Amino acid sequence: MTIQFLGAAGEVTGSKHLITTASGKTILLDCGMYQGKGMETDAANRELGFDPKDIHYILLSHAHIDHTGLVPYIYKLGFRGKIFCTPATRDLCELMLQDTAYIQEQDVRWYNKKMDRLHKPRIQPLFDTTHARAVMKHFRTVDYNHPYRLDQEVEFCFTNSGHMLGSAIISLTIKENDEIKRIAYTGDIGRSYSHILSPPQAFPQCDYLICESTYGNRLHDDVHLSEEHLQGIVEETCMYKKGKLLIPSFSVGRTQEIVYVLNELYNDGRLERVPVYVDSPLSANATQIFRRYADTLNEQVRDTMQYDDDPFGFNSLRYITDLNESKALNRSQEPCIVISSSGMLEAGRIKHHVSNHIDDPSTTILIVGYCTPTSLGARIQNPNLRFISIFGYDHRIRAQVTKIEGFSGHGDYREMIDYFTSCQDIRQIRKTFIVHGESSAQQDYKDHLYEAGFRGIEVPQKGDSIEL
Repeated sequence: MTIQFLGAAGEVTGSKHLITTASGKTILLDCGMYQGKGMETDAANRELGFDPKDIHYILLSHAHIDHTGLVPYIYKLGFRGKIFCTPATRDLCELMLQDTAYIQEQDVRWYNKKMDRLHKPRIQPLFDTTHARAVMKHFRTVDYNHPYRLDQEVEFCFTNSGHMLGSAIISLTIKENDEIKRIAYTGDIGRSYSHILSPPQAFPQCDYLICESTYGNRLHDDVHLSEEHLQGIVEETCMYKKGKLLIPSFSVGRTQEIVYVLNELYNDGRLERVPVYVDSPLSANATQIFRRYADTLNEQVRDTMQYDDDPFGFNSLRYITDLNESKALNRSQEPCIVISSSGMLEAGRIKHHVSNHIDDPSTTILIVGYCTPTSLGARIQNPNLRFISIFGYDHRIRAQVTKIEGFSGHGDYREMIDYFTSCQDIRQIRKTFIVHGESSAQQDYKDHLYEAGFRGIEVPQKGDSIEL
């Protein structure tokens, strides 16, 4: 069999890895969209490296768009196979793919207006909401730890990876010419401790490991220190400076964790009540799904629910879906917390909030997740930057820009290595393929894995095809 690395090779978005068995069976591990470079990613997203009509199965590790965002696109181009994921991933995909389609349509409309002024050719969206709706009939759900046989050759199993609601390590057992080959694909790996998620669970022994490396060269701050850091930022911004705390946050996962932590701080009496606005229709709908699957969250959340039946809601919290209410937040002078997507500041309502408040010294912009180096969320963190362009206009940076690493949904290199060595005999792993990371992080992670005893470590480039 061969595995071809078609995305997230030397970068952190666009995850796509294609397995082709000796009998011609094709299995796509994730079908992610390139993100973080605005319209520059359009060409990369259109060039798939395979014919969608030839794909028999897609296995999704989790619902984040950099792992699922091109599913409607390949449906548009003729994919009619089956898509397997966990039940929570399926429910989140139904929301998130529709949202992505809408953003595509809005971005292309804005881009085409610009092209019209320059007398240049227009483009079409990759897909629209009709494709996002239609592809859902191809989804099939499989619970954690329930092996599922695709056919006589291929069996797979999902194991909780602790990265987000419904996320999974995908373990495949493939029989070829009387030989069994065991492949594990991590998708994204969560933290050993999360405020709301269960930690990554042990997955079956593998011969070949395809591993993410987002934080392959970094160590996170202690999670409990992150709570204290957040508390201090809220107090300084909203109580002392009487300003706004703007938190760019991914709608699914990070937003719910921040809301949960604020709820705990309020419940414990460690923080005065401050108005909190989750300004994102997607976040509001996704939170309903988190409530639906609350029994799959960690023990701390389940304990909280013994005395607080809604850990994702409290009296001073409002979920905003109406656009006019979102615009009114920009005009409001009240000290408050605004949590809104996207986490990399590349799109969504948070970009408007930042553009309206970045020149206000009483405002704090708090980054709580990974941002690709070219994204607005990464560029705005440059301490030497005095001006930044948003929506084509230069803005002077007077707001305080800060970051908390501890809320990341990705394990750092030590957490990932500890996880692997706790459930794998690394002597049995023939090869480890490092994907989903910037090149510098991948090279450092390779060194860390080697020091931990791993051998046969490879860092594939986009398009590389390797025989297993």
